[in-house]
Amino acid sequence: MFAGLPKDFTGFLKDLSNNNDKAWFDANRERYQASIVDPLMDLIVGLAPVVEALDPPHKAVPKINGSMRRIFRDTRFSKDKTPYHTHAHLVFWCGDHPNRSPGIHLVFHADGFAFGAGQWGLDADQLLKFRQAVEADGGAGIEAATAGARALGALPDQPELTRVPKGYDSGSESAEWLRRKSVVLRTQRMQYPQELFGNKAIPYLSRICTGLAEVNKYMFSVVA
Repeated sequence: MFAGLPKDFTGFLKDLSNNNDKAWFDANRERYQASIVDPLMDLIVGLAPVVEALDPPHKAVPKINGSMRRIFRDTRFSKDKTPYHTHAHLVFWCGDHPNRSPGIHLVFHADGFAFGAGQWGLDADQLLKFRQAVEADGGAGIEAATAGARALGALPDQPELTRVPKGYDSGSESAEWLRRKSVVLRTQRMQYPQELFGNKAIPYLSRICTGLAEVNKYMFSVVA
């Protein structure tokens, strides 16, 4: 049974934030493994039965670049050349790819915890299907699907477009959804709940995953 995040979990992330360079990280690789990777792999295993039982089933893969995002940043096209992410990020997804499918996201920072669900960067075909579904029912389906996430404090990101796309009714009740190119709901970073540091972590996170799942069920059914 998952016993909770270790005491050094946030300590390591804080120290990494203050020492974001290869020399420090290389000297602390064993600490990274013991304080971050090993407990998060145990957490993924502990949550696997929960997320696999959701509708649709979500994948929980206990490996880096599976359900745990890699810590190394892609700095090729960024002005920020610091080599490491200073947070840990887990994803449980329903679809073919963890980065291109609806998913549940758990994000652990040095100073707080956040979570969310949905799908980023809909391609042209997916976006058309989403907009057609929203227009067909006036947004009732997506509103119902996001109710559980909203109840947990996960709110929609701001729409990417300032106007409703050409060909759609700008006066529609669903106009805000039609201005989106992604469907993502997430919380602000919050103070760590004590449950995450003990044996109540799995029940606590299970409630979150269950509450977020309807967002992904809707997206999976509409854009798959």
